[in-house]
Amino acid sequence: MAGLGVLLAGILAIANRRLYVYEDPRIDQLEDLLPRANCGACGVAGCRPFAEALLEGHLEPARCTVNSTDMNQQIADMLGVALGSHERQIARLACAGGSHVAATRARYQGLKSCRAAALVSGGGKGCTWGCLGLGDCEVVCDFDAIHLDRYGLPVVDPVRCTGCNDCVDVCPKNLFTLQPESHRLWVACLNQDPQDEAMAHCQVVCTACGRCAADAPEGLIRMESNLAVIDYTKNALASPVAIQRCPTGAIVWLEGQAPRKGSGARKVTRKEPLPRMEPLPRV
Repeated sequence: MAGLGVLLAGILAIANRRLYVYEDPRIDQLEDLLPRANCGACGVAGCRPFAEALLEGHLEPARCTVNSTDMNQQIADMLGVALGSHERQIARLACAGGSHVAATRARYQGLKSCRAAALVSGGGKGCTWGCLGLGDCEVVCDFDAIHLDRYGLPVVDPVRCTGCNDCVDVCPKNLFTLQPESHRLWVACLNQDPQDEAMAHCQVVCTACGRCAADAPEGLIRMESNLAVIDYTKNALASPVAIQRCPTGAIVWLEGQAPRKGSGARKVTRKEPLPRMEPLPRV
């Protein structure tokens, strides 16, 4: 038994020497300078793979938008490379239809999950494209950046959001997208129904009236499938002027925590949820 133990130990020692893979000790040093959020906002799976990509020269330190500029500069100085630049990505919600402005056509009872509710006739919201308000995005966010307001509508904290994409993946209505922080002009709606049908379900829906497109610089906003669509290749031309005459406030200007509506948007005064819609009569 002793001889067998010595033999196996020898085999392990030889295997360890032959199969040893060198790892640059700077990887650990770089990882210590990173936030260890493992959010994936940089485009790789976590902070350690990001450190490896930095050493290989595939990515720049500024690609980590969760880290502070000072820490990224320390990384750049350590590697002797340029800091680089990369704009933060923030999750944006294309819906403003909380329970006080958007009607429901059925009461959902079951697992408290948007994905589960969506499997049952779309979830019960009058607007087919509307947020179901059960908070899958809030649950999946590891950075405490999403909370449901009193009307069941997700609110994204732009300071805490890391652009990890989890809320984008989990939303069954595809209402979240990651947008560069400089994209201030935003259409908070995805409804593509004709105007009358859309207004029957939600008071803050885009009606495709075209006023925003008329007031914006040419080509910045177009109407497509009964919905205002912004061409962000012309983002430098964007300003709050385009939102001023929107009658519902579906197109907004994003500043800080709260979206700003135009002066022409009707005021929302209701504080309580809308009553459930009556079922359509049979014909």
